Amino acid sequence: MSTTRPYSPGDRGPEPGAGGASGASGGGASREGAIAEGVPEGAPASAPVSAPAVGGQTRRMSFEGESGVVPLARDFTRQALYAWGWLPADNADQRAAAEDVLLVVSELVTNACLHAEGPDELWIACDNKVLRIEVSDRGSGQPAPRTPHRAGRPGGHGMFIVQRLCLDWGVIRKPGVAGKTVWAEVGGPGAPQG
Repeated sequence: MSTTRPYSPGDRGPEPGAGGASGASGGGASREGAIAEGVPEGAPASAPVSAPAVGGQTRRMSFEGESGVVPLARDFTRQALYAWGWLPADNADQRAAAEDVLLVVSELVTNACLHAEGPDELWIACDNKVLRIEVSDRGSGQPAPRTPHRAGRPGGHGMFIVQRLCLDWGVIRKPGVAGKTVWAEVGGPGAPQG
């Protein structure tokens, strides 16, 4: 399913007066300037990234001035999965859920590199049941699975993979602002997938 709307289904957006920092998990940044954990202080309440559920955790990575962004994004996400208890995996369901998250991050960041002048930021939020991934970029295109999907054809599988692995995904655009945020939600271990 692909949609363009302000927030995902069932998500009412940021809570009024949240100031963008509600529910964030803190922690030290492993690379100065490139990775900032938690929601940045002073982030506008109208930011397209939704606030996680109560008790949820959020991490943000800026790609400004970075190269090799796909492996950087995967490493950043893997660190978050360890911090949030998705890794190390205790069973096959947990391992599959973590691998799905890493693959979706790779696909969304790769798409931003190939089709949208590169990614600006990666946001991930976890509420123990659903992990939400958001990749913002400056591109004007609309991501969509290639149709008809041809498994044997090289390339063009990214959004098909995202669609198959995720509970839901979509695009957020802000009027008058260049670029977009592509979001995807992956169910936690044992949750039914899309």
